[in-house]
Amino acid sequence: MAELVTDALADLVDSALANPGLHAKAEIALVGEVLGGTDWVGGPGDDGAVLDQGVVACGEALFPPFVRADPHGAGFAAVLTNVNDLAAMGAEPLGIVDTVVGTEALAREALAGMREAAELYDVPIIGGHLTIHDGEPAISAFGVGRTPAALSVTNARAGQSLVVAAALDGEMRPDFPFFPAFRERGSRCAGDVRLLPALARDGIVVAAKDISMAGLVGSLAMLLEPGRLGVTVDVARVPAPDGVPLTRWFNCFPSYGFLLCVPPGREADCRAAFAGRGLAAEVVGTLDASGELALELTGERAVALRLDEYRVTGLGQPTVSDSDF
Repeated sequence: MAELVTDALADLVDSALANPGLHAKAEIALVGEVLGGTDWVGGPGDDGAVLDQGVVACGEALFPPFVRADPHGAGFAAVLTNVNDLAAMGAEPLGIVDTVVGTEALAREALAGMREAAELYDVPIIGGHLTIHDGEPAISAFGVGRTPAALSVTNARAGQSLVVAAALDGEMRPDFPFFPAFRERGSRCAGDVRLLPALARDGIVVAAKDISMAGLVGSLAMLLEPGRLGVTVDVARVPAPDGVPLTRWFNCFPSYGFLLCVPPGREADCRAAFAGRGLAAEVVGTLDASGELALELTGERAVALRLDEYRVTGLGQPTVSDSDF
């Protein structure tokens, strides 16, 4: 039995470290190399830039193969990713600005996807740019929001509980590592993303990171990197949808999935808030000062990476901060 568990845990660690989305994050170091030491967010490593009076700005470019294969889905994702980034900063979405480059047919599909997402998440599209041409398509979008209390990763501390929150009602896409739950959530989506600002305001959550294309382990590494913190994740406690192998779940982009840092004593409040909306949330570990990101399953523990040896984004140094690259 122990050998089977060890094999399963090793497969999970290997799949997380092989995730192309994790490796792509190392390219972010280029930003600091070119622009130098800045303080765009009081970061480094946050999902959005915090400006005066709690205004948050962020932006996303969509994966080009996804844009080509599914322009409607890419348009939807352009809004969704920004709404999630704003939520991860504890911000309510105020508006989306988009850019679309492609044929007229592709642009129509992309804009229709953006409109659908904007209506579902109750956030207006307030402007943008359109270029019609027959070459390679591209879609980007930028979000603006306001936060009562920014959920910066610089607030993460040893001793805080790590909570994973996710919407599990959905199905994994067969072609891309994406788990959409928004069709099943429907009109609840707008309230779902606005839950995090409420938790930020009440001090129930102090830092957060949305689970992105880097997967759960890669996104968690980005959260831990600035403070060189560590955590051992209890894999069995991570909320996961039925019928989806953990090697896929840990390496996908869920339409609603967040890593939350919760002060000691506030865990029950956090779990109850998500449960009240029909969302899953569980404490999966406690942050520590080890600098090790490890996974634990049925008594077996495996270190996925050590932050003093592995460069996730290269933005952990105090001279460099991250907007939303």
